[in-house]
Amino acid sequence: MRRRTLLAAAGLAVPVSVLLDVESALAEMPAPSGSSEPFDVRLARARAVFDTGRYGELLKELPDLLATAHVRIRDRAEISYARLSACYSLTAQVLVKIGRYEQARLTADRASLYADLSGSPLASAAAARELSIVLRHQDQAATAQRLILNAVSRLEATGLNTQAQAAAYAQLLCTTSYTAARAGDRDQALSMIDEATRAARDLPAFAPAGRLFAITPASVRLYQVGIHWALGDAGAAIRFGQQLRQEQFATAERKGRLHTDMARAWWQWGKPEQTAQSLLDAFRVTPAEVQDRPAMRVIVTELHHKHPRVSGVRELSRAVLAH
Repeated sequence: MRRRTLLAAAGLAVPVSVLLDVESALAEMPAPSGSSEPFDVRLARARAVFDTGRYGELLKELPDLLATAHVRIRDRAEISYARLSACYSLTAQVLVKIGRYEQARLTADRASLYADLSGSPLASAAAARELSIVLRHQDQAATAQRLILNAVSRLEATGLNTQAQAAAYAQLLCTTSYTAARAGDRDQALSMIDEATRAARDLPAFAPAGRLFAITPASVRLYQVGIHWALGDAGAAIRFGQQLRQEQFATAERKGRLHTDMARAWWQWGKPEQTAQSLLDAFRVTPAEVQDRPAMRVIVTELHHKHPRVSGVRELSRAVLAH
């Protein structure tokens, strides 16, 4: 009962029962449902659910997806290990979104283990990225940086001969830049994001369907918003953000992230009305980006208590804090 109480107190829109089902599956994998649907189709659909910001729906699907992927590695095929790693990476992604960092650490560790068994440089890069993000949230920035820089070096060793490898390389550079910014390492952060900009220069404006790292030149510019916010330069963050439009992003998750990153920058700059409007814009694209992310709920709560009469705050509070 105490565990349920703690989860309920988090104020998330994701049902407590769904979170508990995921935690139970991580402790003891359930028997798979035996679905006859091709596994790659199921995995692609799960990624699409994440991309549309339906985190509660995805969490419902993950126990059976993981269970099915575990059964499939009995053939010891490298592709089966890569698919299982991808499932665990996706699980880590959604758990980070909703602030469940201990469980995300477990799933990111497993993603790394199965990526190594797969022998796939791209699977290893994806797993290393998720683990570094979890480590950053657990205040282990130095370890996160070492991990991601090692992954960057391994990718460079492939020769970056394909666009998929180039996209992975650009994504890892963005991740390490943001990690450096959160650690206060301005020189490293700006150096890495400049290199990411060069690496992404020839990538298409919209990534091909199914690409593991769907980064684009606009995605790299979006990282500039978060990097400058993390470095305490709200003005620069807003300038970068104002050069972007949500139509430049293919998924609801990235569209929503543009607005929430702008909200953080406006809030850092002491602009409550613009903060509220940015959060409302994010909510209209994908409610979960505001409702389910603890950092966003903190801002909404502070707006509600400190600036209740500011335009947009009442509407935002009703939309978010009622859940």
